Amino acid sequence: MAERLDQPKGKRTSLRERFLPRRNDDSFGRASEGIARFMGTPRFLVYMTIFCVVWLAWNTWGPEHLRFDSVAIGFTLLTLMLSLQASYSAPLILLAQNRQDDRDRVSAEQDRQRAERNLADTEFLAREMAALRIALGEVATRDFVRSELRNLLEEIEAGREAAGRDASEPDEPAH
Repeated sequence: MAERLDQPKGKRTSLRERFLPRRNDDSFGRASEGIARFMGTPRFLVYMTIFCVVWLAWNTWGPEHLRFDSVAIGFTLLTLMLSLQASYSAPLILLAQNRQDDRDRVSAEQDRQRAERNLADTEFLAREMAALRIALGEVATRDFVRSELRNLLEEIEAGREAAGRDASEPDEPAH
């Protein structure tokens, strides 16, 4: 029977999707970072040195019928093994570096945004401080209030003295 045109098609899956489990893309990146980190440690260098020394010693002094890499052909199998290890380690290290670059880029962007917010906050606070200074310029200070009170006191005393002089003078008779 023909498919209906008014119905959406079902999701088509490939053989790979059917039989291979879906892996998180990030898990491969994390694994490559772990491998790259391990390859950059002294422990890895010691293990690699021990591996090469054992390989060379076995194939040089081991029982003749159990040697698998010949001295006569320059340890070709060891060279191939080391080349294989290098061919896998280089891309893994590059992948780890790319992931680190991505993290650094995100971190730099977050730092830039944080710096912009800090600048905006600082500018806001500077404007607020300027507004407070302007507002304080219109507020009476302690010295200003004291001088005004002194002037009022002097006016009151002058008024009392004038009133006292007026009271001590005899009134003129009314005609």
